[in-house]
Amino acid sequence: MPRPILIVHGGAGTIPEERHAAAVEGCRRAVQAGWSILEAGGFALDAVEAAVRVLEDDPTFNAGRGSVRTRAGTVEMDALIMEGTTLRAGAVAAVRRVRNPILLARAVMERTPHVLLVGPAAEALAELLELPMADDAELAAPRDRLGEELPRPEGSVNLREILAQALSGPMDTVGAAAMDAAGRLAAAVSTGGMSNKWPGRVGDSALIGCGAYADDRSGAAVATGWGETLMRVVIAKTACDFMALGLSASGAVTAAIRLLEERVNGRGGLIAIDREGRIGIAHNTPHMSWAWTDGRVLEAGIRAPE
Repeated sequence: MPRPILIVHGGAGTIPEERHAAAVEGCRRAVQAGWSILEAGGFALDAVEAAVRVLEDDPTFNAGRGSVRTRAGTVEMDALIMEGTTLRAGAVAAVRRVRNPILLARAVMERTPHVLLVGPAAEALAELLELPMADDAELAAPRDRLGEELPRPEGSVNLREILAQALSGPMDTVGAAAMDAAGRLAAAVSTGGMSNKWPGRVGDSALIGCGAYADDRSGAAVATGWGETLMRVVIAKTACDFMALGLSASGAVTAAIRLLEERVNGRGGLIAIDREGRIGIAHNTPHMSWAWTDGRVLEAGIRAPE
């Protein structure tokens, strides 16, 4: 049986140099939190949840307490968690006031008969379960991370202008994939979405197979980047399908990113673990922060290793 292993990412995009150290250190802390569960013989599902919670609580990243604002000035977040043994999954989209969307996604999976809940109804479940709540002021990304606030289009709606503004802002997401001592795989992802996005927009992160996918028979993969293009190639499931065909995790994420670029001119990144316990990291953006450990080594960086 492969050794337990955990990999996390803090998002792909153009990360200013002054944020590199914080992004790498945040990923390192997240992987350590998840590894403490695997090291004690815990489940992969618990490990990815713990890792993503650390990233959601770190305002360095576009998730939880570091989420970007919509065109209306609000915070709307998406999250997904999935385990690879029975293919159970839970997700939330366009949620506000929830401090840790990954906790709510897991609650959807384990406490309801559903897979995806959205908006105020999902928030009502969070309140019913007494999950930690927060307002926009606590959840919104600090201004010093975003730099100058993006102008919001006035007057007539110009969707191309909105898209251009959204793509010029942070697109980073956070995520984790793990294999435990029993060979079980799991994946989790959380995001504040695109900066200046249209309210109600849902990206890849809440959608099974797009933002993340886990299947013990193939592997686990977690995506980040321009969600509209990631969805069009169902990138996380595509990477897992490549692993099912015999590619290693590294080969699978490289092939999936190549497909993303060639088919839809997309940009983003992927992390993965295959059923042999090997990891993969790939992106076609200037940067992607990541960290991984198998208990013997812990590595972290801001670009995919050569």
